[in-house]
Order: sequence, then structure tokens, then C-alpha cells
Amino acid sequence: MTALLHGRCPQLAVSLPHVPLGDGPTPVFELPGVADGASVWCKDESGFGSGGWGGNKVRKLEWILPDVHRRGARKILTVGGLGTNWGLATALYAREQGLHTAIALIDQPVDDHVREQLARLRRSGAALHFTRTKGRTVASAPWLFLRHTRRGRRPYFLPAGGSAPIGTLGYVEAAFEIAEQVSTGVLPEPSHVVTAVGSGGTAAGLALGLRLAGLERTRVVGVVVNDTLRLDAYSVVTLAHRTERLLRDRGADLPPARLAPGDVTMVRDWLGPGYGRTTPQARAAHRLAEGGGWLRLEPVYTAKAFAATLAMAGDRRLGSGPVLFLQTHGPRDEDRGAGLARKHDDAAE
Repeated sequence: MTALLHGRCPQLAVSLPHVPLGDGPTPVFELPGVADGASVWCKDESGFGSGGWGGNKVRKLEWILPDVHRRGARKILTVGGLGTNWGLATALYAREQGLHTAIALIDQPVDDHVREQLARLRRSGAALHFTRTKGRTVASAPWLFLRHTRRGRRPYFLPAGGSAPIGTLGYVEAAFEIAEQVSTGVLPEPSHVVTAVGSGGTAAGLALGLRLAGLERTRVVGVVVNDTLRLDAYSVVTLAHRTERLLRDRGADLPPARLAPGDVTMVRDWLGPGYGRTTPQARAAHRLAEGGGWLRLEPVYTAKAFAATLAMAGDRRLGSGPVLFLQTHGPRDEDRGAGLARKHDDAAE
């Protein structure tokens, strides 16, 4: 699949390579009657990805993995919580591209989901380092880089969630896809797009991409689900600016986006006790989504964001709408994803 970004800026095809890992456009559909008469739609990213593990992480990896090769690295070093979807997706898709992955894992509340995720991580072929806290992870960074340097090749470092400018391009691309769905009449132009925010890259990419694609009235609402990182409007827009600068540095001829912090809304009301901890509102949203057969959510990212969507749309905090909820949860095929992980057991370091 040719990247929409390359279609708009053909000069980027060489300077900013892309590898297709999923099939777009991902579907959009209305969720009738979920928010007291408000018009709520969903863009379901869970089916994006060919390796059995989809979601928003795969869109980021479509730009990250070619850049790893471009820089001559053979291993990715990244960080995440014990139940990291990002780390697992990176390990699985990087292996398919002939790359290795090392992950520094920070503690989070352990439940059945986290235990299952750790089992998948152990099967994925990634080197796992249990650094436990953010402070210890930072202190361990020199050792981790040295440990994973081979023949003078340092690992390619990625922050949590792949939220670097190169990864943020995944949701610039998704925003272009939303604009195409609006232009073809599949989706009414949303007043707001609501997404969970765990590291900021998805929200930053959407904010930049919607502006570049011409959907200037559509605003991004980020539902903060992580209290271990700075995730305010300023930090998200700063990442969007860095991504815009990357595009221009690689030769893109684009109109200036002129994003400001006031163009993005970040809400923390649904965070609850902290990262990795569920809330009554999230559990209720989870039951509603699964009971209606619409969405398969998980408790600490997408269920919180869906709860926020229902509440804000229902009391008209997001105006007259329509409101578009971004379903970013990845696992769509547990057996296939587990099989891909098992295939690489013998390659673990």
C-alpha cells in the first residue's frame, strides 16, 4: 500500500521510506445511541497490522523500521511498562524485518492482562531488562547502550510508544486517511477526534495531519492515561512541530500547519489512580462496548478514552459533533499473534 503522505509529497518516497505493515483505510462506523443523542463515530485501528498484533503501534513502525535500516542499526532499544503493547509490537514486527529488539521494562500494576503480556514478550525474541522505575531506567541507559552495541553499531533508541518524530508520522498518515474518508462521504467531518494518550505520538500526529490535510475545524482531544510522562498540550504540539520540521528537512513541500497548544485539548479526568490502573468509568465503558459487540477495548487505555468520549459527547462539551473515537487497541487475533511470537523463541537473546 502506497503511503498517502508519499502521494501528497512524492519527493519523500526516497528521503523518508515507508514499509507497509497493514491495510488501510481502517473502517469507520457510527455508534448509535451511546451518548445521549450525540453523534459518536469510531475509527477502528485494531485490524491494522498483518502480524496478528495491530493497533496504533503498527502505523508508527511503518516509518520507524525503514529508518532503522537507513541508519544501519541492527537493534532497537526502547522502553515501556511490564504490559507494553508498544514493546511487543516492536519486537514482533522488527523481527520480521531482520531486526532485534531490547526493552527496558518499568513496573506497573500486575493483573491478568499484564501477566499474559509478559508471557508474549518472553516469547517474542526481545531482550528484556527489568529496570523497574523511570529513574533506574535513565541511570541504566549507558549500560543498556553498551550492552546492545555490536561491532560498533549502537542500538536505535526509541522512547516509550515510539513517540519520536519519525513514529509520529504514522498518525499524520492516519489523519490523511480520515480526510479521504470525509471527502468520499464515508464519514461526516468530525468536530473532534478523541484518542487515548500514553506517550503523545498519536495525538501529535493527528493534530498535525488533520491540519495539513485541510480538516482545520477538527480538533484533537487527548485522554491522558499515563501520569509518568509530561503529556500536556504544549508537549504534544512541540512533538507535532518537530515532526513537521522532519518533513520539511526531508524535502516535503507543505503549507505551514501553524499549530498552537490551544489547538489540542488534553484531559486528565479519566486517569484515575494512575497509569495501569482501571477505573469504574472505564469498566462501565468496557462492558458497554463489548456488550454492544462494537469494540474490543482494554481497561487502561482505550476503555478510559471511550468513557471520556461518551461523557464529553453526552454533555455536549465537544459541541454538536460528530465526535470520532479512535480505537487504538492492538490485539485482534490472539492465536496468530502468539504464533508469530512462538516462531521466534529460538532467536531470543
